[in-house]
Amino acid sequence: QVQLVESGGGLVQAGGSLRLSCAASKGIFSVYGTGWFRQAPGKEREFVGYISWSGSSTDYADSVKGRFAISRDNAKNTINLQMNSLKPEDTAIYYCAARKVPYGSRTVADFGSWGQGTQVAVSS
Repeated sequence: QVQLVESGGGLVQAGGSLRLSCAASKGIFSVYGTGWFRQAPGKEREFVGYISWSGSSTDYADSVKGRFAISRDNAKNTINLQMNSLKPEDTAIYYCAARKVPYGSRTVADFGSWGQGTQVAVSS
């Protein structure tokens, strides 16, 4: 398993932006597919987006498409989630996840490594 640590969460007004980062413990991270998920109070964890090991393939949930963007820097073992035009419904704990295959997935159960999560709160 790879250890993941998220950072960058916080409180922002609607329409604002935040950038989340996820640092991985292993150099082999470069061959892992990675994703971002979120969980709001009382709701199940849901898919936000993923990026393939090479960065050439991305996928996003319809609710964030056009507003969020995932990138990765394999040399630094990090992936990032740039969130723009934030809405109150984006409020959740955001989790970084990794899996030992080079491409991503929309399914929580497909990921074996998870970070501890970082809180994002968007006020109206």
